[in-house]
Amino acid sequence: DVQLQASGGGLVQAGGSLRLSCTISGFEFDDYAIGWFRQAPGEQREPISCISSRDPNTFYADSVKGRFTISSDNANTAYLQMNSLEPEDTAIYYCAIKGVIIRAAAFCRSSLIDYWGKGTQVTVSS
Repeated sequence: DVQLQASGGGLVQAGGSLRLSCTISGFEFDDYAIGWFRQAPGEQREPISCISSRDPNTFYADSVKGRFTISSDNANTAYLQMNSLEPEDTAIYYCAIKGVIIRAAAFCRSSLIDYWGKGTQVTVSS
């Protein structure tokens, strides 16, 4: 079974940083796309950042561009470095993966998710 586990969330003051990790096990596709999504209270889940094994470009939502950085160690672990955090970044953060050849931006904008991980809470205080 494919399992994803997000970790690294916590409580941080505005302007601070956190690094989220997504540990992936049981995934055996050579091609993949990995994404970070978040859901704030009362809001729909939204894509934040995606990376693809066949796309040199990464995707970032406008709200996090220049502050967040996505990376991955193949399909074993994905990371989301979050700097200059704002109270508006408070949400549950989820990682997801799909075995597919696709551009990172297209993956983030699609609903083509095969596997979701359990989320990790990020709370940014003002």
